[in-house]
Amino acid sequence: MNIKEKYEVAKQEYAKFGIDVEKVLQDLQKVKVSVHCWQGDDVTGFEVSQNALSGGIQATGNYPGRATNPEELRADLDKALSLIPGKHKVNLHAIYAETNGEAIERDELKPEHFENWVNWAKERGLGLDFNPTIFSHPKASDGLTLSHPNKEVRDFWIRHAIGSRKIGEYFGKELGQTCLTNLWIPDGYKDIPSDRLGPRKRLKDSLDQIFAEKIDTKYNLDAVESKVFGIGAESYTVGSSEFYINYAAKNGLLSLLDTGHYHPTEVVSDKISSMLLFSEKVALHVSRPVRWDSDHVVILDDELKEIAKEIVRNDALDRVIIGLDFFDASINRIAAWVIGTRNMLKALLSAMLIPHEELIRLQEEGNFTERLALMEELKTYPLGDIWNYYCELNNVPVKEEWINEVKEYEKTILAERK
Repeated sequence: MNIKEKYEVAKQEYAKFGIDVEKVLQDLQKVKVSVHCWQGDDVTGFEVSQNALSGGIQATGNYPGRATNPEELRADLDKALSLIPGKHKVNLHAIYAETNGEAIERDELKPEHFENWVNWAKERGLGLDFNPTIFSHPKASDGLTLSHPNKEVRDFWIRHAIGSRKIGEYFGKELGQTCLTNLWIPDGYKDIPSDRLGPRKRLKDSLDQIFAEKIDTKYNLDAVESKVFGIGAESYTVGSSEFYINYAAKNGLLSLLDTGHYHPTEVVSDKISSMLLFSEKVALHVSRPVRWDSDHVVILDDELKEIAKEIVRNDALDRVIIGLDFFDASINRIAAWVIGTRNMLKALLSAMLIPHEELIRLQEEGNFTERLALMEELKTYPLGDIWNYYCELNNVPVKEEWINEVKEYEKTILAERK
């Protein structure tokens, strides 16, 4: 049987549970995953005076072909996106500004420094998301930024964050797609602090100044991102989960949940339903921690599937903003993008093909035997045949065929880079 014939057979399997597969694919087509640009160049950016990675950011490996300028990075993103079904967004950090060789400090960045990115996205119908880059900088060298005891340092980062919000607003206006501007800082202490409250007071004051100017949420949504610990900040992180969840709730911001930013036994999938009860929207950074926040490439593991289930079963596809955040320099960087993004979409498709109402009914009735049996049987239903047809509909390679395209791109393009 060909792909279409296998799809028709698989469709009937899911129809037994009242699942309209045609509608599922239409709904999946509307999903926009925010693909992070920093996988393509190992979080290096294009600042004239490049700074060493800091703030717990590490990209390990030296696979050849790293993008070294904006043109190469956009070309690599074009290639990756051509192998991923659907129309998505690209997530930028401030260090990807283009300043025509002029050294411009981060607190002086303006929308004009991202004009090439906007033109590129506009031509392709893509949206853009944004992040102030509050790490890898001399004013972050001691591990403190917005919570720094030195007001001059705090003010620098406050100006940068305010400017970043305006850049996000520019993206939203130009592209007709709301930009998510997400703020994360590495602030913390290596050893047990003698004062936990003071730095958090300073962070709160800094955030109050950053978000004092209201920006139309039609163009830009603001998110804050917590972390449990970092390299060099093992004992205390100023921007903890409790801090940011409370701050976001009180100030009408989004709380962004990063799958690597919690204790090893915590899972983000368990947090989504609670967040949705109290927030109109929730933002995610999906990566794969291996014993710590190591930002491995996303695979189709149990936690990714559970995250997707929570989004779908709670009818929250339009309420959860899905972004990716991993950077692996040990493998082909374009392949990393494709693997991670396709897996995020596969997880969502898998969740959309589950008869959630039936499983909920069984749970409410206390019929845990049938519920468990059905959940297990569904794991081997023909998801792959539906996915392959979806890829064919979107004119992207089916199954592992995309690997050959990446190999050819590496041979003809990446191998020429120095």
